[in-house]
Amino acid sequence: MNYTEIEKISAVPAPASMIETFRAIGYSLDTAVADIIDNSISAGAKNIYVDSQWEGGGSIITIFDDGCGMNCDELIDAMRPGTKHPLDDRDEKDLGRFGLGLKTSSFSQCRMLTVLSKKKGYAPVYWTWDLDYVNYSHTWELLRYIPEGYSTFLDDKESGTLIIWSKLDRILPAETSISDNGALGKFTEAMERVKHHISMTFHRFIEDKQIKLHCWNKSILPWNPFLIGESATQALPEDYISGGATMKGYILPHKSKINDGIYKYAEGLNGWNAQQGFYVYRGKRLLLAGEWLGLFRKEEHYKLARIMIDLPNKLDTEWQIDIKKSTARPPMVCRDQLRSYALRVRSQACEAYRHRGRIIKQKSGQMFQPLWLDKKKGDKWSFVVNREHFLIQEFKELAHTDPDKAMEQVLRFIEETIPIKSIFIKESESGENQTKPFEGADNDIIIIIKTIYKNQITIGKTPEQAKAFLLNLEPFNNFPELITSI
Repeated sequence: MNYTEIEKISAVPAPASMIETFRAIGYSLDTAVADIIDNSISAGAKNIYVDSQWEGGGSIITIFDDGCGMNCDELIDAMRPGTKHPLDDRDEKDLGRFGLGLKTSSFSQCRMLTVLSKKKGYAPVYWTWDLDYVNYSHTWELLRYIPEGYSTFLDDKESGTLIIWSKLDRILPAETSISDNGALGKFTEAMERVKHHISMTFHRFIEDKQIKLHCWNKSILPWNPFLIGESATQALPEDYISGGATMKGYILPHKSKINDGIYKYAEGLNGWNAQQGFYVYRGKRLLLAGEWLGLFRKEEHYKLARIMIDLPNKLDTEWQIDIKKSTARPPMVCRDQLRSYALRVRSQACEAYRHRGRIIKQKSGQMFQPLWLDKKKGDKWSFVVNREHFLIQEFKELAHTDPDKAMEQVLRFIEETIPIKSIFIKESESGENQTKPFEGADNDIIIIIKTIYKNQITIGKTPEQAKAFLLNLEPFNNFPELITSI
């Protein structure tokens, strides 16, 4: 196409409208802070400090890092939306993609973004995006402004960058009073969620001692979803995914195999069920936590299954990594691989859940004896008592000398060992295919019904009374047609 011969007209987006669009991308406070930390890591920071100042509607959130910092030209470029092309090749350690993270994450939470930065050998410099001014002026203009008390923050530091969020309208209404304890409580809870999110998102950086994260001047410890330090955690072999990614499955310990503190730690903020699934990393940075990527549903009996996926940043497009870096969608070519590997992990996790973490093996030539057996006939399933179990044989022997005691012990062991978890698993997997009581055993049930009926007649009941008795006796209430036909 010869563009020189085609008529053209400028279509520059309206600044206020475009920035309001940036605000609606869908960041939460914790994902927004994590996006800022990405920039700090890319800048070579060793220490990153997240802080907040409570002033009611005038509260401020800050993120400071001791990275390489920027001079004036570099800062202006960083403040400009879309400074990087998402398809450009990048260093494998670069955590950015669109060149929008600083702006979109900040605008999603506040109406004023100030950046103060200092590069080694340069004086500190600062610029501010004020969305109220953009709305007023209808121009893409930065302000040479910094909130009071912060202009000298970097004077005694060799290099670094300070992000200041003020006018936190998406977190606190402007009219919020400094004495509003309810609002203070919610603000504090939100910052606590930020702490947990970044301890999870950057746990591998913290564990490798690449960075130290701090919140309110306290060190943030890593939250590793795989409990790799626990001896009862089972690690599966690593496998490869098309395009250069890898995956590795972990079966976390059953509750009975770890102490209460570790169990509570491993459930995170949302509980064990919410944490099962894939954990997608790019450059060791966690993008997506506890999702089955549309391949499976989250179910109780798979809650011990967690799978680590490591992506190189060259696969951003194929995996549809979004601006927030909180969504990933595997390409179709990988889905069968992911499903196949996950089925193995889920199966092993289900066994660990079902058997309370025990690994059932033959020892000294002895076969493990379950009290309940999983029985399947056609597409129907049920659980039956193992008649060959050692205890059943013992009860039979006891019945010769003390039948009441034998009966009581049989009932007690049945009550105590009903395979509730296994039934739950079967029910969720096979739906309504559970065998009904005495299904396919009409002759057996008829004999029992007739015997009870005759006994009731013998003790003086009329036929109608005997039938009414049976109709109110479980499980015979399920067979009214057999009872009425006697």
